[in-house]
Amino acid sequence: MARRPLAEAPGRGYCDGPPTSPGGWEAPIIPRIGETAALVTALVWAFTAIFFSLASVRIGAVTVNRTRLVMAVVLLGAAHWAIHGTPVPVGATPTAWFWLGLSGLVGLTLGDTFLFQALVDLGPRKAMLIMSSWPIFSTLMGLAFLGERLEWLELAGIVATLTGIAWVVAEKTAAPAALSRPEHLARGVACAFGGAFCQAAGIVAAKEGLQGGLSPLSGTLIRMVVAAASLWVATAGVGGVGRSLAKLADRRALLLTACGAFTGPFVGVWLSLVAVNNAKVGVASALMALVPVLLLPLTRFVLKEPISPRTLWGTLAAFLGVVLLFVES
Repeated sequence: MARRPLAEAPGRGYCDGPPTSPGGWEAPIIPRIGETAALVTALVWAFTAIFFSLASVRIGAVTVNRTRLVMAVVLLGAAHWAIHGTPVPVGATPTAWFWLGLSGLVGLTLGDTFLFQALVDLGPRKAMLIMSSWPIFSTLMGLAFLGERLEWLELAGIVATLTGIAWVVAEKTAAPAALSRPEHLARGVACAFGGAFCQAAGIVAAKEGLQGGLSPLSGTLIRMVVAAASLWVATAGVGGVGRSLAKLADRRALLLTACGAFTGPFVGVWLSLVAVNNAKVGVASALMALVPVLLLPLTRFVLKEPISPRTLWGTLAAFLGVVLLFVES
């Protein structure tokens, strides 16, 4: 996978792709759209973690994952039709479909299945804190596949991030988090790190798929279509379609899943591709890794989960590590 330069310098990006997108729509030039999109992505993903945590506790992480992908395809297809004039990306090349489809399989089908289980086992704050390590995996993938060498500042960032994560996860509290299963701590930690690895791999593959000038909205739709189709085919193969549909009788869980589908795979994933398409991947990754910091007030006031000094300092250390890792990007 060869490294290619950005079509536009960071800070001079487009809202959804190059000046003329596949559907003929003229995308406006917006200063620093990549960095702005990354910040907004982190914000909406923080809310998404809350919505999907609440829904997963009621009907299970697997059912939530299957359902939100279908909802996302509908929302993205409608948006694509309105903006580009077609319900599917008819101008996408086979190469784009391959890389974006692979990104959907790894990042959304597999990665988010890991993440949703971690949300149930650890609660949204700890799960998203561990997930914030995904820029580290991106760096290591760059070292392995692109020959990028790590500088001392980047190594310091890795150490700081992992130290902060370990410090928070190892904390023993008198009362468990409102949405966590402490008896499944090991499984939750493993799933969260699995989700982080898949997120990194998915972003790298998505970046490659967008190199031909495909708009981020088209790329996001392709990722979702492939992810949803593969997951539901696998579900049908094990005879789980009926059970999944039966669980959707829980109206509260269905509403929470719909809210999460809107903020996460629709708005959030779309904006994440806008971010990586219009800014350096390292800068965008660092900004999107703000999710656990933004989750602190949400878990405190929405879920009534106490924030100990150890949790606060561990979270800040992890975020500092991410900043150090990409400070020269």
